[in-house]
Amino acid sequence: MAELKDLYQEAVLDHYRKPRNYHELQNSNRQAQGLNPLCGDKLNVFLLVQDGVVRDIGFVGTGCAISIASASMMTENLKGKTEAEARAVFERFDQLLTHSTENITDFDGMGNLAAFSGLRAYPVRAKCARLAWHTMRAALEQRQETASTE
Repeated sequence: MAELKDLYQEAVLDHYRKPRNYHELQNSNRQAQGLNPLCGDKLNVFLLVQDGVVRDIGFVGTGCAISIASASMMTENLKGKTEAEARAVFERFDQLLTHSTENITDFDGMGNLAAFSGLRAYPVRAKCARLAWHTMRAALEQRQETASTE
């Protein structure tokens, strides 16, 4: 189990040091801003949704290692998914960080996202990981207000 924890921690650090899809999408048709007022993390998420599919996704912003790594992993996970699939992954990830894992039937299917499961014990830090996801959902739903985990 310790080896798995180390592997997950390395994945988070790798995504923080070399975030994937860290760029504005010039051709995005949906975008949203997110802010975690407790720690100051700020993210913008950009989506290109065509025919109900997330064709491309990117983000820019500033934040802690958890916030940036979560956004990076999110972009890799959601690219190519339908809007319904993206919403379902959002719900599962949010449950992973806010509820007991007893309700998650396919915990292993979360892939690298399971790296954040330990944050359940640290609600303030879990908000850092959830920010990108709430911002993505706001973009998907074309909401104009700034997304937050508050």
